[in-house]
Amino acid sequence: MSFSWFVVVFLFQVVVATRNMCWNISFHCHLVIIMDSQNYNGKIHAYEDYAVTDVLRMVGRACRPLDDDDSKCVLMCQTSKKEFFKKFLNDPLPVESHLDHCLHDHFNAEIVTKTIENKQDAVDYLTWTFLYRRMTQNPNYYNLQGVTHRHLSDHLSELVENTLNDLEQSKCISVEEDMDTSPLNLGMIAAYYYINYTTIELFSMSLTAKTKLRGLLDIVSSSYEYSSLPIRHHEDNVLQALATKLPNKPSSTSSQIRFTDPNVKANVLLQAHLCRIQLSAELQQDTEVVLSKVSYLEYILD
Repeated sequence: MSFSWFVVVFLFQVVVATRNMCWNISFHCHLVIIMDSQNYNGKIHAYEDYAVTDVLRMVGRACRPLDDDDSKCVLMCQTSKKEFFKKFLNDPLPVESHLDHCLHDHFNAEIVTKTIENKQDAVDYLTWTFLYRRMTQNPNYYNLQGVTHRHLSDHLSELVENTLNDLEQSKCISVEEDMDTSPLNLGMIAAYYYINYTTIELFSMSLTAKTKLRGLLDIVSSSYEYSSLPIRHHEDNVLQALATKLPNKPSSTSSQIRFTDPNVKANVLLQAHLCRIQLSAELQQDTEVVLSKVSYLEYILD
């Protein structure tokens, strides 16, 4: 009796991507497997749920209408989260505005382009935004006590006043006669290179002609632009060991350096790059992000 052996080789096209990469992937597929619904936040030493927008983006990759009759997505999550995800995938949640969280940089850019030339222009500008529309629909979310014209007017006026005062203190704009606004040089640099207004303020207050290399590293690494640098699980131990090889110890506002601080990590990676220290693939990727932002910050130094 003879046997015939057949070897069948299937060619699978598989893409493995991180959560952040889901926004850079442009192609679609038949099956998407989301391996988890949480990521580790090194700042607080805890796991956080993925943003709803991230999950929607990943689920949306499972769609090939010209090639498949249907598509599939497998979401691996805790049992307690199962009903939430099922409801949120079938019943759309209301979308709220976060413009008030980053209003300073928006106002600065509009003042530079002369769209906003006084405080009344700033109030009028807000009435055309999605933020204003959502205030009337969900006032509690935006800490409003009511939706009358008086409530909205007072809230917008206070928001504009506080925002413009912060921009004036950071030397991005000037406010003349408590009404008219005009851009300053630092504000124009911030708007052109997408630099946060707090970074401008930090540089203008800290930099002097006598600033040494160590001080310069501390100032640059303390920029807002590095506040979102990820801290992976147990990476603080790696950064602490790496810091012992550096010529300049990272500074800290507290007595003990917090290596879970993204700005401390930026300092360590900048020095490691200057010292040509070999890094892991993950830290090398983070270093490239740090260096890409330095190219924008150098215009403030000039």
